[in-house]
Amino acid sequence: MTHLIVFSHLRWNFVFQRPQHLLSRLARHYPVIFIEEPLRAEGPPTLECTTPLAGVEVLRPHTPIDADGFHDDQLPVLKPLLADYLAARGIDDYFVWFYTPMALPLLTDLEPRAVVYDCMDELSAFKNAPRQMRQRETALLKSADLVLTGGPSLYESKRLLHPNVMCLPSAVDGDHYANAVAVTRVEPMRRAAALQGAIAGPRLGFFGVIDERIDIGLIAELADADPSWQIVMVGPVVKIDPAGLPQRANIHWLGQQPYELLPQLVAGWDVCLMPFALNEATRFISPTKTLEYMAAGKPIVSTGITDVKSMFSDVVRIADDAAGFIEGCRAALHEKSHARNDRLADMQACVWRYSWGETVLAVRRAIEALLAQRVAPTAASGAVVDTRSHAVRPPTRLLPSALASTGSARASMRTATGSIGLPPEDDLKVASAGG
Repeated sequence: MTHLIVFSHLRWNFVFQRPQHLLSRLARHYPVIFIEEPLRAEGPPTLECTTPLAGVEVLRPHTPIDADGFHDDQLPVLKPLLADYLAARGIDDYFVWFYTPMALPLLTDLEPRAVVYDCMDELSAFKNAPRQMRQRETALLKSADLVLTGGPSLYESKRLLHPNVMCLPSAVDGDHYANAVAVTRVEPMRRAAALQGAIAGPRLGFFGVIDERIDIGLIAELADADPSWQIVMVGPVVKIDPAGLPQRANIHWLGQQPYELLPQLVAGWDVCLMPFALNEATRFISPTKTLEYMAAGKPIVSTGITDVKSMFSDVVRIADDAAGFIEGCRAALHEKSHARNDRLADMQACVWRYSWGETVLAVRRAIEALLAQRVAPTAASGAVVDTRSHAVRPPTRLLPSALASTGSARASMRTATGSIGLPPEDDLKVASAGG
């Protein structure tokens, strides 16, 4: 059976996001081997193996090497660890998937049937990015058979650098976040109440990683704008000093919470926040939480993130500055019933079009097309017959018009269907997944 070997800079048990959504679903078709960055530990190198869910095995290397991430100094240790793991299990039919270009040197001892690069962020722009990141990505783009991008802005950045680029915006598990479902789950609601039940309303909330991409100053200004507003911040604090977080009686830092509990927390919020700083680290981001907030049916206020503006500006309140952000929150809290109904209909249409199920379907079709070009190792000889021709790769996947979530497009869908944006059958559904 064809396996999927993944190299990731994100740990599986970190925030549940794009890698987990895609890979947990692809695991139904290809057993996933998810390889994390090594941790330093004295003694001989070892692989810690865990199975967080069916079809996914997480490998966490422990090495005595004092170097972060997939550093070159780690390679002489990591390569034999991985080779022994694959040999012990007889795994010789696989393709490789990269989330970080820094792991590219590990490809040299592997013989994958295909190479996929899921570019979900511009990692070179992040705080403390390795200096070799851009060089490694250039090399990865030459080695990859398929490049996926996490949104339109990343697509525009990469589409001329590789002949087979697919714009694949992150999607949403609508059923997971649906407010009507979330509030019926007794135990998660009890846990959410224990965390935020004592916090008065109105609650303006955020969940996600709290790092250099968050406008910490904006959080303080929002809290100061109206002391009755309760700012609820859910997520791990990384790469920034927690001591620098603003402290106010109406700002509540709840830390990282499990993915399973997020719908119940959001159910208790009045407005959902996307208070991103506008800097190099956020230039190409396409926040998954946009659709997750929509699935919960909550009004959203965001700073001017490019992909949010281009895809959802008619559904999300976009602010150019702190004053605009504060005013957007105030308007959301005083939303009229007819405006709320229209917003909910438009949000539901977005959620329908961007499902993880359809996104994975588009990815799997692209993968199967690649695998069909290179046969698996033969049982007799272990030889691999390579029938790929990089000169005849499929054309670059242009961003479909279906991905432009404009109000006029959704209005025409409602007119045509008489409902809340159910588009025509399979064509639009597949297109919305980037296929």
